[in-house]
Amino acid sequence: MPHRIGRRAVLGGLATPWLALPAFARPPFRLRGDPRPLLSPPILDEAGKTRKLDDFTGRVILLNIWATWCPPCREEMPALDRLEAELGGTGFSVLPLCIDAEGIDRGRRFYDEIGIVNLPLYWAEPVRVQLALAFIGLPTTLLIDRQGREIGRRQGPVAWDGKAATGQLRSLL
Repeated sequence: MPHRIGRRAVLGGLATPWLALPAFARPPFRLRGDPRPLLSPPILDEAGKTRKLDDFTGRVILLNIWATWCPPCREEMPALDRLEAELGGTGFSVLPLCIDAEGIDRGRRFYDEIGIVNLPLYWAEPVRVQLALAFIGLPTTLLIDRQGREIGRRQGPVAWDGKAATGQLRSLL
């Protein structure tokens, strides 16, 4: 009599490779095979200049959408600061996009409070960011290739300065 394998056994077997590594050891992004063009909301920098995502083409961008009132966003900001210190330059940049309703000044106060020194600060209107980038929840991070196309998306906090994240990002540079 043939032995039947149950659905749980099959699903468990398929999940085994993911269970072999701790969650923190996995790369943060599942890279897209079909890079997506992105819409850009108007982005304000600290000098008051309005920018677009196209202004950053030519380098890999880690676009992190965050707010000061979001506890996971607040927790991951120091790791993003360390990531920018380690990898930032002509080929890579972290673009932290604050969407606080209070504006860019609230983001600057937050940076000063927790000692963020390597990250630039950008701000955009929350509704425009939501409409242009279609995200759910904060923090949301988009990985953007040198042509300005989305190649990965991650919702939730990540240890951006950890080996898994820096290794994946280095492989793209």
